[in-house]
Amino acid sequence: MKILMLTRYGLPGASSRLRAYQYLPYLRSQGLQITVFPFFADSYQEDLYVGRSPRLGRVAAAYLLRLFHLLHAPAFDLIWVEYELFPWLPALGERLLAGLRMPYVVDYDDAIYHRYELHRKSVVRLFLGRKIDEVMKRAAVVVVGNDYLGDRARAAGARRVEFLPTVVDIDRYAVTAGGGGAGLTVGWIGSPGTVGYLSLIKPALTDLLNAGRARLVIVGARDVPFAGTGVEAHPWSEATEVDDIAGFDVGIMPLPDEPWERGKCGYKLIQYMACARPVIASPVGVNRQLVEQGVNGFLARTDHEWRSAFHELMSDPALRIRLGQAGRRKVEAQYNTRVTAPRLAAILRSARSGNRGQS
Repeated sequence: MKILMLTRYGLPGASSRLRAYQYLPYLRSQGLQITVFPFFADSYQEDLYVGRSPRLGRVAAAYLLRLFHLLHAPAFDLIWVEYELFPWLPALGERLLAGLRMPYVVDYDDAIYHRYELHRKSVVRLFLGRKIDEVMKRAAVVVVGNDYLGDRARAAGARRVEFLPTVVDIDRYAVTAGGGGAGLTVGWIGSPGTVGYLSLIKPALTDLLNAGRARLVIVGARDVPFAGTGVEAHPWSEATEVDDIAGFDVGIMPLPDEPWERGKCGYKLIQYMACARPVIASPVGVNRQLVEQGVNGFLARTDHEWRSAFHELMSDPALRIRLGQAGRRKVEAQYNTRVTAPRLAAILRSARSGNRGQS
């Protein structure tokens, strides 16, 4: 079986790395012949991480190269698409695949349809507001990372929707001792585009740090929403991210309860739990499924609830250990590639034999 995998990014892009690239060794071991072409070159991600605007010429080249790759689609049995074929353009590529009766699988770990339908410019809403619905409807299978995305796919008329969470390679996450000290190391891992969420709990974090018994470690962001005594910023690296998380006593994920955030897949929570660390998260979207209150962490909506969770974990090292162990067991049972890789292989194989597109 020959599969053309058209991702959004190369390895530096978290969505592509976690939803596609980390599965390649297993899928190829199962006899699937997969050819990979990202839309954006690695330089695109590198520009974003250093705060530099992507170069227009390279972006234009990306569109031309994607068109070139798409014209070779008939040589494959299945097309595997991340999000959409051509960002910020109508679903012309997906219509082409339907006309050629080429089946495709499309994968979502974010509610990217909100980028179009909630855009501030009316012309974008008019011409692209329902684009992703069309992409979903034409797909042989829509693979989603959470129920919020799945509900949208079904509402769009998708013929088949499959749930596949965003997970870790559990072999990379060895459990190390932690949670037994007197102080509290609060950790967050993410990107420059999401670090602003920490501002949602700034009062609680600031008071915690000012008390002198805690520190905040931020991994993956250049500019943090606040700084001061007890705040550390570490660059992200795939080679060091597990060690960074292992240095946390608790991992946090604050989010606003808004449309885009409801589509997130809670990957950082899964990373924290894989390292056997307790978590505190806003009860938004999939977070409500990942975090079991008082079992592997706490859900906190208000400033009071965040403060209470911090205080409870700071004052009870044994509780930190117990919650962390429960989180690790959950990841071992449900949220790792040993569980999801065989399911993904089965989805891809069955998509080939299903209905071959619609025109």
